[in-house]
Amino acid sequence: MSDLSSSLPAAAAALSAEDRDDLVNVLKNKLQSLAVRESDMLKNLTPSVRKHVEALEQIQNQHNELEAKFFEERAALEAKYQKLYEPLYTKRYEIVNGIVEVEGVSEASGDRGDDKGTEEKGVPNFWLNAMKMNEILTEEITERDEEALKYLNDIKWSRLDGSKGFKLEFFFDPNPFFKNTVLVKTYYMHDDDELILEKAIGTDIEWHPSKCLTQKVLKKKPKKGSKSAKPITKTEKCASFFNFFNPPAVPDDDDEEEKDEEDAEELHEQLEQDYEIGSTIRDKIIPHAVSWFTGEAVELNEFQDTEEEDDECDEDDDEDDDEDSDDE
Repeated sequence: MSDLSSSLPAAAAALSAEDRDDLVNVLKNKLQSLAVRESDMLKNLTPSVRKHVEALEQIQNQHNELEAKFFEERAALEAKYQKLYEPLYTKRYEIVNGIVEVEGVSEASGDRGDDKGTEEKGVPNFWLNAMKMNEILTEEITERDEEALKYLNDIKWSRLDGSKGFKLEFFFDPNPFFKNTVLVKTYYMHDDDELILEKAIGTDIEWHPSKCLTQKVLKKKPKKGSKSAKPITKTEKCASFFNFFNPPAVPDDDDEEEKDEEDAEELHEQLEQDYEIGSTIRDKIIPHAVSWFTGEAVELNEFQDTEEEDDECDEDDDEDDDEDSDDE
């Protein structure tokens, strides 16, 4: 099984009151079982040392009880704000797709709309351009994909009921590429001390004839002397953002043992990349879409990366100074 950890705060978001109670009860039961269980090391301690360790365990139990309350209150707070975000996402959808008109005219835009004869509605290609500004997603989007992604009018995410998994929904206007109006990607997670990806499932895309973006058709001329004069056609899988909806299967333990080390490592990388794309859309693109569209988020990311590089350089310099001091 491939370990793909996620943060506990995100896992607790958008839970119902009943689900939050279940989460807290599970945490309490786990913590109590750990407190009751005695390790071999504890049994081998002298009475004096064991007495001190038991006192420390009591402190730890008090900490665990507080931590359980913290998880409960944090889950409730995150669920509260998740609901508060919804009206803002609805307004964003209406503005992006020209459902509502925005009063006033930007000074920077001037009268450019009049030059075209007709005023554009909303923000064309909003989600396409927002995703292309992200360094992870832009690697997945090909030129062929762009024409289809221009019909993308909204992206939403939601937590799965009674689960720590999540679902991404991509909403499309009618388009010449596929029949689906919604493409869904669902990540199922289970908790085994840390969140682990159980499986990922995507929508089967109903492509219009000769419009499939995840495959390319190769034609070969028939060999000399062949009875058929028609070219030989062959389809091959090709790079496309829409491969995101056909994720690699998570192997069970038996399948993983049968794979050789190289294949297992390649599959692990594919699963990590797939999860990284999904979590990037959920955690970065959806909540901060306009900042990616304008490029503000890119500048912020570059600044943060520069800060991290500077910190690493400072650490390296400190290590060099320590080595020089030792030499002296």
